[in-house]
Amino acid sequence: MTDTIAAIATGGAVTAIGVIRVSGRNAISAADSIFRSKSGIKMCETIDRKLMYGELLNSDGDVIDVCLCTVSRAPNSYSGEDTAEFHCHGSPVVLTEGLRALFKVGVRQAEAGEFTKRAFLNGILDLSQAEAVIDLIEAETEAAALNAAGQLCGMLGNKIEGIYDQLLHISAHFFAVIDYPDEDIDAFELKNYIASLLEAEAALAGLLDSFGRGAILKNGVLTAIIGKPNVGKSSLLNALLGYERAIVTPVAGTTRDTIEEKIRLGSILLRLTDTAGIREADDFVEKLGVERARGAAESARLVLAVFDGSRSLDDDDRAVIEVASRAPYHIAVLNKSDLKPQISADEIQKRLGATYCVSALTGEGIGALADGVGAMFAGKGEAPAGEILTNTRQADAVRRALDSIRQAQAALGAGTTPDAVLTEIESAMSALGEITGRTVREDITARIFERFCVGK
Repeated sequence: MTDTIAAIATGGAVTAIGVIRVSGRNAISAADSIFRSKSGIKMCETIDRKLMYGELLNSDGDVIDVCLCTVSRAPNSYSGEDTAEFHCHGSPVVLTEGLRALFKVGVRQAEAGEFTKRAFLNGILDLSQAEAVIDLIEAETEAAALNAAGQLCGMLGNKIEGIYDQLLHISAHFFAVIDYPDEDIDAFELKNYIASLLEAEAALAGLLDSFGRGAILKNGVLTAIIGKPNVGKSSLLNALLGYERAIVTPVAGTTRDTIEEKIRLGSILLRLTDTAGIREADDFVEKLGVERARGAAESARLVLAVFDGSRSLDDDDRAVIEVASRAPYHIAVLNKSDLKPQISADEIQKRLGATYCVSALTGEGIGALADGVGAMFAGKGEAPAGEILTNTRQADAVRRALDSIRQAQAALGAGTTPDAVLTEIESAMSALGEITGRTVREDITARIFERFCVGK
């Protein structure tokens, strides 16, 4: 990490403000090479985090912008190194020319996630906090942002460290007795640590249980809208989105392929797929659409089964009920409530449970449906925001740690020697260390930071 790095931190689009970020031991001297403050004071002479007004110079020394510059000295910066930031007008040309000027004085282009990676390597962030940075950037709901912000503030890392320290205390006592037999150290007896192992098991089990909720927060709920032709599936999609995304006509079979969109219902993100009508079809293209509709329903976590409430159930509707009932979660939607009803909600409810009467045309009942979907996936009694596992890597590490703790308890119950129990405890500690970065391998670290954008 001897190089000084720089990147545009605000992307390549035209914006009101654009930021160039610099980090490394020569960051401040590089800033002085391309920035001239109006006061005549050099950036190396200013105090940390003070905005200085001045001129940004290109590689030829010409003024290309009037902007603000600020510096932060190690270790009190985002990366833990000397840093500088230029807050410019958000022209991609201005930002690119500023970056070129930095390259001319020996700064190199930052790699994806390199600023945050340096923060991790310099001990400013643990690995769970570093991963929370990208989760916060990519958050699509308030709940996802709250959880990522809590992790960035250290909530998950602190919980993991608390469990780790419990196990470390057991291991340290054991080795102290073995290595220093002549010292006045309390005898090591595993039975004295049964409560600690049970507490660690409960904490890890709670974390692992949160992963299902975390996956929903991060990725949303894969949802398929299914039904026979002309029941109003596309109209329902449009009503939920609040604009006309799908073509709607009175002609049955208008939708012949899947249409995918995202929508937030309260704290829940739905990844909606509108599908072709499910029915027996002779047309080759329509048959493909029906096959895709069935496939979407089979892979979905939630199925919204739509029925025309103004018409009696037929064999095609019953086929829809059969497909929807196999989904982990399903809701029946009786559309066209503005017309005279011909289907009893009780009749559908017996097969599919939660049933809502709506009119995609007028909007009646759409709010209640949205509330019902939100309630179905709302967390109840689960881990607080900041302590919810959101990625497979973290969940896998917790699962391995939990397995090791349970193996340690089993060995303890079987009366095996302390060193056999301690082997499992150390395995659990190693797994937990992967979450915070104590024991993570370099290749895994590299893969984590590949997810980041350049400039963060």
